[in-house]
Amino acid sequence: MLENDAITALSASVAARVARWTTGVEQAGTAIERLSFYRREGMTDCAACIVEPSIALVVQGAKRMVLGKDSHHYDPYRFLITSVDLPATMQVLEASQERPYLGVVLRLDLRVLGELMLQAPPPSPREVVAGPGMRLGNMTPALMDAFLRLVTLLDEPESMAALAPLIEREICWRVLMSEQGARLRQIVSVGTQGHRIARVVEWLKVNFAQPLRVEQLAEIAQMSPSTFHHHFRDLTAMSPLQYQKSLRLMEARRLMLGENINAASAAFHVGYESPSQFSREYARHFGAPPKQDIDAMRQ
Repeated sequence: MLENDAITALSASVAARVARWTTGVEQAGTAIERLSFYRREGMTDCAACIVEPSIALVVQGAKRMVLGKDSHHYDPYRFLITSVDLPATMQVLEASQERPYLGVVLRLDLRVLGELMLQAPPPSPREVVAGPGMRLGNMTPALMDAFLRLVTLLDEPESMAALAPLIEREICWRVLMSEQGARLRQIVSVGTQGHRIARVVEWLKVNFAQPLRVEQLAEIAQMSPSTFHHHFRDLTAMSPLQYQKSLRLMEARRLMLGENINAASAAFHVGYESPSQFSREYARHFGAPPKQDIDAMRQ
């Protein structure tokens, strides 16, 4: 109970600062490159998103992230760790104008994690690493305190360049030493199955518009097609084809919303040959046909 009390007090301090930086906006980047803030003043419907390798905190309210069949509920006492880019669905569960949802996301620097891993004690032989690359971890006062110090640095621009990298390393270290550190070690350790699949994920992010051949992806991962398919689904909770489709649809949505491209042009741009197939898959993924969905988002 004393630990929860400490987390409550620390998260309230972080929330006060995040509330100040997000007044009037729902998302705010910061002067610390990898740090972002989020705000919602009401509960939301489920929304598709791409989650980067990151540590995500809720410092006020509650949120749900869904990956495949797994639903991850988190609040100030749990954090979300994502080890590779994953198409998922998010929903804010607790928020109001008087007490908005407030979130903090720190994108992971896998290079720093690799350096820290060399200083970490060897993992236990019984350490379990199977399962999707999105997990919940239990918040600790030490981890929340590190986030508070990082957020507070935004008010000390003269100290930011010197201290922010040190605090980010501390946060990465504390997560690496947590019960969720095993998955991160798998992703950053060259030659492991997790690292090989992460390399394929990076390739797909750049080449999602190209026709997909599982044999080619398996060759990148240096695995047999059947072994690759198994480990890819284990880490991402979807098949390579489903993963590619999610990337295509998210990019098409961005093009239509941000660059005012029509649905047919967006479909061809992301690799679809049939606009009608694109519209069907878009509606299944986002819950509405392209034009209806984009009009609703603009309103």
